[in-house]
This record gives sequence, C-alpha cells and structure tokens, in this order.
Amino acid sequence: MSPIDIEPGRIGKRTFFVLSAATAAGLLHLAWHEPVLGAIVLVIASSVLFGKWHARRRIHRLLQSGDVRGVLDRWSRTSRRLPHAPTMAPLMTATAFAAYGWTERAREALREAERGPAWDASLEHRLFLDALLATFEGDVDMGVEHAERLQRLPVPPAPPSLVERIRVLRRAVLALARAFAHDSREGDRQVLLEASATSPLVHWAMRYAAAIVAIDAGEMLEAARLIERAPAWPTESCFARFHREIGDEIARHASSNEPPIATSPSA
Repeated sequence: MSPIDIEPGRIGKRTFFVLSAATAAGLLHLAWHEPVLGAIVLVIASSVLFGKWHARRRIHRLLQSGDVRGVLDRWSRTSRRLPHAPTMAPLMTATAFAAYGWTERAREALREAERGPAWDASLEHRLFLDALLATFEGDVDMGVEHAERLQRLPVPPAPPSLVERIRVLRRAVLALARAFAHDSREGDRQVLLEASATSPLVHWAMRYAAAIVAIDAGEMLEAARLIERAPAWPTESCFARFHREIGDEIARHASSNEPPIATSPSA
C-alpha cells in the first residue's frame, strides 16, 4: 500500500469527471423530454455533486489543519475494517503521527504493528515512514538512504493518474531529506510544492522542507511565505521547533541583513 492510498475520502478526479459527464448527459435528455422531472433530478444531482465536493474540501482542510487527533478519529472508522488490520491500522496511525512531526508517537505505533505477510508487503509504506522519521529525528543521511531506496522500488500497477501521484510523492520524500541535509538539487523545491498541493497529508512537511531550501538560497521572504499560515504546533510535534528555528533564522537575517547561515531545524 502506498501512503497516498490512505488519504481518507479521496475521489479520483477521472472517476468524478466521468460521473459528472454521465449525469449531465442524462439531465439533458430528461430536460428535453420531461422538463419537470428533469428539473427535479437536476436539483437532486446538483446536491449530491456539491456534497461530494464539499466533503473533499472538508477533508483537505482537516489534513492541512495539523490536527492529528482529528485525522486519527476520522481514520479510525476505516482502519478497523482494513484487511490485515493488526498490521495496517498501526501503520496508518504511524503515518498520521509522522506526517505531523510526532516522531515518538509514530515510533510507538510502528512497534505495535504485527509482523507478517502484510508487513513485508508494505515495504513502500515503511520506507516512506522511515525516511520521514529519520529526517525529522536528525539522521539526515539515513533519511536520504531510505528515500533513495523508495525511489528505486518498481511502481505498482495502477491507473496513470495514481502512478504519477506515487512518483511525485517519492521524489518529494527524497527532496525533503535532501533539504534537511542542505543538499538540494535543481527542481527539488518545485516537487516539494507540488506534493504539498496534491497530498494534503504531507502538506506542512513539504512546505517546511521547501522553506529550508529557500533559506539556503537566501530567499527569506519566500521562506516566510511558505510557513506563514502554519498551525500552532503542539510541543509533541517537532514541527513546533522547526517553525521556531526557521522563523529565528529569517528574523536574524532581517535584522543583520547578512547572508543566511545554512542551519536546518535540529532534531
């Protein structure tokens, strides 16, 4: 299972488009032959489609809010029904904690996961988690190593749109690890921002990495812009420390008007 598969409430854009097109065609037919019935169905269909759109927006807002408890409450409705729940439910919990910088709680959840066939089959998911956790804990070399292993895995069979999302997320995890190691490459910031926009679960993790890249490039205003709307992180999250240290570096540069010193948030 890829980490992007567990984002709750995700409706494929292609599926949504096909359903919308089919609905529109049916409504045109009804409107021509049965105007009153067509009007009634139009109201009902519009309500359903708007409801789905609104649900997606609500889920995206939750994922970007930093409220890990809210995310876990929502996921708990699904995790108990997952195949191989003793393995997959703790992996989902660990993913939520890791995505919001709660490294100790993520490690605790991983220790609770049952080892077995499902654990072995979740190599991509585990490498994703290992890369995030090692990087956030300060072992940037190990984070890069895990991310590079993730890059080398074959992409599982999937629709083209999902394959592209998997590839973007893999590249973004490697770009994140390199950002914290101050070894960013050309294009890393762009892929970090793309992942932050398309994968709301890792929205803030990717934006903090992009802010580090901006600081290393001397672009303090851009770094400030990237984190200006971040939630107020609890002390359990290393993002609270990252935010403070990035803010301190921006303020130091503003007051001294000197070139920035490359210092990533410490773990």
